[in-house]
Amino acid sequence: MADTVTSNMQDLGDKIVVHITSISDGTGESAVVKVDRSALSLADIAKLNLQEIRWNTQGFASVRLYWDHTADDTIMVLSGNGYEYFEHTLIDPNTSADAVTGAIGDVLLTTNAAVSGATYDITMTFAPLFQR
Repeated sequence: MADTVTSNMQDLGDKIVVHITSISDGTGESAVVKVDRSALSLADIAKLNLQEIRWNTQGFASVRLYWDHTADDTIMVLSGNGYEYFEHTLIDPNTSADAVTGAIGDVLLTTNAAVSGATYDITMTFAPLFQR
């Protein structure tokens, strides 16, 4: 079996809202792409910046979000439940299209210490930064 996961993304032009859920069978997830920047309809997005996040996790030691680079950069480590609004956004540390190698701008998720019945429910709002 495998974890049961869902993903819903709304591209609203000035922001992108991603809602993801999981019910684990104990397998967990490792470096799974949850936001594929290249698949967004706005082709001129230079990078995504996390503006706000709401989460509820149960049964995992933590759920980790990363910017996908050759050496992944941690966005947040989530446990329990919470809400964060970042006044100036959490910015992908990639400073230009070639400063950091890897799949620039994708958001990865890894669950830690999954047990059967563990869940997460995460809603992220990104403010895209456009190329000039």
